[in-house]
Amino acid sequence: MPEDLLYLLSLTLVPNIGEVNASELLSHYGSAKSIFTARRSELDKLPGIGTVRSQSIKTFKDFAKAEAELKFIEKYKITVLTRQDERYPRKLLGCYDAPVVLYYKGSANLNASRILSVIGTRNNTEYGREMTNRLIEELENEQVLIVSGLAYGIDTFAHKTALKKGNPTIGVLAHGLDRIYPASNKSLAKEMLGNGGLLTDFMSGCKPDKQNFPKRNRIVAGIADATIVIETDINGGSMITAELANSYNRDVFAFPGKAIDVKSSGCNYLIRSNKAALITSAKDVLEFMNWTPPSTRKAALQKKLFADLSPNENYIVTMIKEKQPIHIDEINHNCNISSSAIAAAILNLELQGIVISMPGKMYKLS
Repeated sequence: MPEDLLYLLSLTLVPNIGEVNASELLSHYGSAKSIFTARRSELDKLPGIGTVRSQSIKTFKDFAKAEAELKFIEKYKITVLTRQDERYPRKLLGCYDAPVVLYYKGSANLNASRILSVIGTRNNTEYGREMTNRLIEELENEQVLIVSGLAYGIDTFAHKTALKKGNPTIGVLAHGLDRIYPASNKSLAKEMLGNGGLLTDFMSGCKPDKQNFPKRNRIVAGIADATIVIETDINGGSMITAELANSYNRDVFAFPGKAIDVKSSGCNYLIRSNKAALITSAKDVLEFMNWTPPSTRKAALQKKLFADLSPNENYIVTMIKEKQPIHIDEINHNCNISSSAIAAAILNLELQGIVISMPGKMYKLS
């Protein structure tokens, strides 16, 4: 293995140095080894580093742990992905806190053209299980890579149904590849290696500690084209993933639940606050993502081409076409008509299937 990989793994172990700091340092010095050999006075002056972080780098001595990890990687034939590797998930590179190193065991292409993260509560209801299974079953022939967190509940159903239907599925772990948590999913994890895989940015020896799960969730959110929330309460861990997906400018979808159902309160909140688009089936997702075959979109396209639009509607369609997705505030700012007239025009365009409402008050053409 390249010499610099030892230093790169060591960099991820340095206290006070997170993904953002590591990225800035690597960008400045060009290699991990150069970071460790740099002068303390030079490190002190770098923006975002300062005396505390530079001291952490210069006093770091635990290279033996990185050496042990290299041996573990070699023994178990684990793929190490750095940002320069063409197999590294390209979608993650657009995230400001993308992992410096990923550890991967599996057979799926992490740069598949269609990737969906499917998440939800560990303590699901029958409704949550049914919606998960139905969603994945409907995606059977759509060449979609399914990503989840291998946790109890919704995650487990998503992985199992994906395997059953022949869809590759990736489990993103909150610990190292030397264990599986929960232990009851060991056989499932093993099966996933044949059509999917296991992915983490934690070294072997790392336990599934509570603070690791939000860190894991950023990979779940960032690696996919969109995140689908099946069932979660307002304080569920899936809410963190949904918020992260929004911050990465990813589409977020959610299945609605009963107004009085606590287990769906998170989904209902995401929909109500325009942080997620309401869906009832995989068909909705495919249409939102423009993944439907041309034949099934023919009617919608004909509506778009031949609809008898008003001047206001024509103007708004032209504006959205030039820059989509576009925020409602930008439409209001650039249109020389009242906001109420704009709202009425957009509603009519939505009803005709010409314009689609997206999370965050964004709009695009169907």
